Amino acid sequence: MIGFRRLALAALIPAAALSLGLSGALAQTPSPAPAASASPSPSPPASPSPAASASPAPAATPSPLPSPAASASPSPAAPPPAAAATPAPVQTADPFGQEITLEAKKVVMVKGTANWDSAFDTLVDAFKTLNALLDKQGIKHAGNAMIVYTSTDDTGFTFLAEIPVDQDPKNLTKDMSIGKSPEGKALKFVHRGSYDNMDNTYEAITNHLDDKKLEAKDTFIEEYLTDPLKTAEDKLVINVFVPLK
Repeated sequence: MIGFRRLALAALIPAAALSLGLSGALAQTPSPAPAASASPSPSPPASPSPAASASPAPAATPSPLPSPAASASPSPAAPPPAAAATPAPVQTADPFGQEITLEAKKVVMVKGTANWDSAFDTLVDAFKTLNALLDKQGIKHAGNAMIVYTSTDDTGFTFLAEIPVDQDPKNLTKDMSIGKSPEGKALKFVHRGSYDNMDNTYEAITNHLDDKKLEAKDTFIEEYLTDPLKTAEDKLVINVFVPLK
């Protein structure tokens, strides 16, 4: 592949002033005694004067109750604390160079060739051909569709489009066959986005192999986790497997 392909109140309480009523006591001045007469005259019999009836003290007038307006207004309730922001989920990093062991699967495959300018369209057409065959015979997929690159150069590549199945389809064309998918030790990488942007992924893969001093076989496998026939190209998720020597 061309260089292995084209990748954050405080509430105030007013103090009420209390006025104290002072009662002034009045001092009584005694009246002078009458002068004694020279000859005492018999004093008339004292007719008892009726006892002065004490006039009842006026009933105390109750203090008026404070009007609702005069009552202290209650302090406004403090607003509830803001809910803690839910932390964004942490995105787990995709595997990059994860060592795995591929297991062989029964697949129906079709051979094809493509140039880089129309590569994705050619691969989609190959998958359509296989799907048409399987749908006609009522055979379901037993796994994700795959592309196995068998050779590449500056202008294009040859490939096998493969779909895992549990039973053998019939009436295969001359470019079709039943076989097994690659198996053995490999490194797993993940690509997200369009097929055209896989250059960045393959460049990173090449750098990883160089840094680790690893030798890859002359085969590269792409497993389409999203259906390339129904998924927008920029939403593709593809596992890239690099078999090791």
